[in-house]
Amino acid sequence: MTTDLSTDQQAAAVRPVRVMVVDDHPMWRDAVSRDLAEAGLDVVATAGDGEEAVRRARACSPQVVVLDLNLPGLSGAEVCRRLVGHDPSARVLVLSASGEHADVLEAVKSGATGYLVKSAGREELLDAVRRTAVGDAVFTPGLAGLVLGEFRRLAAEPPAPAAPVVPQLTARETEVLRMVAKGLSYKQIADRLVLSHRTVQNHVQNTLGKLQLHNRVELVRYAIEKGLDDAV
Repeated sequence: MTTDLSTDQQAAAVRPVRVMVVDDHPMWRDAVSRDLAEAGLDVVATAGDGEEAVRRARACSPQVVVLDLNLPGLSGAEVCRRLVGHDPSARVLVLSASGEHADVLEAVKSGATGYLVKSAGREELLDAVRRTAVGDAVFTPGLAGLVLGEFRRLAAEPPAPAAPVVPQLTARETEVLRMVAKGLSYKQIADRLVLSHRTVQNHVQNTLGKLQLHNRVELVRYAIEKGLDDAV
């Protein structure tokens, strides 16, 4: 049984990342899809409007949805909200022409895992999609600080009534969580703690389960609310 599971995990690791591209401009949508496919990723679907994006994403369950915000019909933020509402493990990477702070914060509050502006280069996009697939929160340089700042502002607001039970994290899970709160990627955490990338991912998944959270963005907010981003 153990051997079978290990084999399945190894097989899953070598499968290409399943990606869906959503953009209302056909030429841009085709260009992004082509770049992803040429890099070895599996583009399982594309869509040109919000309603179509929701239908196709639910039908083909991509690992990462590369999503524009400015869509006909449903907005990108609403598409993101519906996808994450339907499947809390859904990973959405917004790829937008807008770098406006309001758009970034709305996307994150809707459940987006990361946010990249369209001025990003091909390699930056490919790296962002791959990192999003493994759970990293990826932002165009300068935007990550904005999101962390907003989480800190929200954490300073009067707290909601506390839950009666506080989940117990191990010392290692707390250490990893502290580094996640500081914005470190899984690779950076693995290097600092001399662990494998997979072990760091497992710690994060265990922590998400214990805290009943759905993704890394929620995890960062939780850690900031608990003051873990200020820990030494």
